[in-house]
Amino acid sequence: QVQLVESGGGLVQAGGSLRLACAASGRTFGSYSMAWFRQPPEKEREFVAGIKGNGSRTAYAESVKGRFIISRDNALNTVYLQMNSLKPEDTAVYYCARDRVARIGPRLFADDYSYWGQGTQVTVSS
Repeated sequence: QVQLVESGGGLVQAGGSLRLACAASGRTFGSYSMAWFRQPPEKEREFVAGIKGNGSRTAYAESVKGRFIISRDNALNTVYLQMNSLKPEDTAVYYCARDRVARIGPRLFADDYSYWGQGTQVTVSS
């Protein structure tokens, strides 16, 4: 069983930065794509960013391109999301997730991911 634990959320003013981290249990972390999703208030969960297991490929939602950076440290079993130039519309609960299938991706749809963290709240004030 894989456990994912997010940290780093909080309250920040528009234009500010936050760095989220997601620590994973298990020995096969480096074989799987990881992704960040978010769920704004009263909206559906949406893809934010993803990274392949070996870090060779990344993908971003159009709304965060140029502002957010996803990275991973396989030695620490951790994936990060550096969020810069934050906007009020970035306010959401942010979740990290691990793909169902090894050695592919990153994929863009929530159904492709089988393990999820508990979420961390990010609030951006205007």
